[in-house]
Amino acid sequence: MTAASTSTALPTAEQHGIKEHSDGRFGFVPVQTRSARFRSTNVEDFPAVTGREAVWKHTPVDRVGSLISGELDGSAYAYDATPADGITVAWVGRDDARIGVAGAPEERASANAWSAFERALVISVTGEEAKEFTLTRSALGTGARGAHTIIEAAPFSQATVILQNSGSAQLTENIEIILGESANLTVVSVQEWNDDALHLANHFASVGRDARFKHVAVSLGGSVVRINPSTHLVGSGADTEMLGVYFADAGQHLEQQVYVFHDGPHGRSRVTYKGALQGEGARTVWIGDVLIGPDAVGTDSYEQNRNLVLTDGTRADSVPNLEIETGDILGAGHASATGRFDDEQLFYLQSRGITEDEARRLVVRGFLSEIVQQIGAPTLQERLQLAIEAELSAVPRAGE
Repeated sequence: MTAASTSTALPTAEQHGIKEHSDGRFGFVPVQTRSARFRSTNVEDFPAVTGREAVWKHTPVDRVGSLISGELDGSAYAYDATPADGITVAWVGRDDARIGVAGAPEERASANAWSAFERALVISVTGEEAKEFTLTRSALGTGARGAHTIIEAAPFSQATVILQNSGSAQLTENIEIILGESANLTVVSVQEWNDDALHLANHFASVGRDARFKHVAVSLGGSVVRINPSTHLVGSGADTEMLGVYFADAGQHLEQQVYVFHDGPHGRSRVTYKGALQGEGARTVWIGDVLIGPDAVGTDSYEQNRNLVLTDGTRADSVPNLEIETGDILGAGHASATGRFDDEQLFYLQSRGITEDEARRLVVRGFLSEIVQQIGAPTLQERLQLAIEAELSAVPRAGE
């Protein structure tokens, strides 16, 4: 379908980092800062993906080609929602003024979804009292689909919004999250897809003055799942906590590229992602970008990623990045670690009469539960703990 689009494209001779020299030849001009990446809502503005691009080089593009460049079904889909006072759900047309407020695609799969969707699903949050809302998608089918969702939190509103995904799917989507002044919003995205599912998602959040935003990404199921959340701290005093937990099994690819842009002054951000891997070919990717802009004085930021390798034949990529464009900050840092069990922890537990197999399960459970316990939704937390227990039951016994 033909769709209206916007872009920050350069003139034809200078698109995508290619600049024409005076002698008629082209040379590569790298993007100098994270915020300067090319963006467009039109899929045709992006070149074909080869897998060598910075944003795609860790992704098995051959497995998700239908979502990157194929034709997508952008029609409305069935969903289930739990009613909650102060939260409404409605489909809106592509001309809705809220579309594009929080962000725009930086890669082809995101732009493909943006070009294809017919209507956007809007979740509106109002009211200062705390509330919890769950939207479940479990019948998307096996056809390639593009979707667009907007979550808007009115000024001073407060809520936890849970996006629950299960069943089979081939889905590429964009989710825009808009927080008004002093809003307090938690968004939890849970991926418990069937083993054949393909899911590429870009989450764009815009956080207003003195607003608090918590984003939690939980990836436990699916063949290829790539959740890329970005948070733009626009207003003074904006605060974000970005959490993630994932468990990759044999042949499973779980990826997350996280971006925090401190644009306004006196902002705070904390990024913590933890994952476990088991089985031949299990692969996880975490890339964390933090940009502290020139006007973001008084910023306090820290990001970290931890991975626990349970068996041979796995691979975990972890790449933290930090850019600082002002010297007037409270603090900024990052950390990354990937390793096997802590022998001292295992020895301590075994010395208390716990078997080696059970000790290993206790270590992994505690490692991942640190994130789950911070969600703030008790029923969901309990269910995710059980899901992690089910994953752990498949971990090979020591010596196998």
